[in-house]
Amino acid sequence: MKRSAIFLVLALGCAGAHTPEATAKETAVLSDLPLTRLDGSVLPKTELAGKAVLFVNVASACGYTRQYEGLQALYEARKADGLVVVGVPCNQFGGQEPGSPAEIATFCKTTFGVSFPLLEKQEVNGEKRSPLYQSLVGSGDDIRWNFEKFVVGADGAVVARFPSSTKPDSSELAAAIDKALAQGG
Repeated sequence: MKRSAIFLVLALGCAGAHTPEATAKETAVLSDLPLTRLDGSVLPKTELAGKAVLFVNVASACGYTRQYEGLQALYEARKADGLVVVGVPCNQFGGQEPGSPAEIATFCKTTFGVSFPLLEKQEVNGEKRSPLYQSLVGSGDDIRWNFEKFVVGADGAVVARFPSSTKPDSSELAAAIDKALAQGG
């Protein structure tokens, strides 16, 4: 049976860089995790199957919020290649994502034209860390801030992790996405 793959871009932190290779080796496969959209509906596994996924923990009132624009541009430029960008709202860092699901969706659509999937608000650290982030982080360091990013390959394993300061158009992120896309489906 073909595994669903998740290429996750999680805007998770404002802090220093992580070693992508170390994180990838320590993180479990994500293919069997149920994911719920911001509107409460289930994100079908077929939307991620065989694709590279970029998971990003996002927030509407963060200094990195303008990265939504770059994430949308990246999604539009690479979705035909098999990339899916997935935003994961999180309110754990300075209360920077306090809105309701409807408010978050409206802000993202009207301010940045976001069309990539947005998941339900999740905790990325602590005792209530979501199963998604448990898999993404593995035994690695906690998420340090909003807009930390995880690239997941077609096999459902983390390929790389990037700090908040890594811009969506960075060459390092592009290289990790290319690697994940080369895994194919």
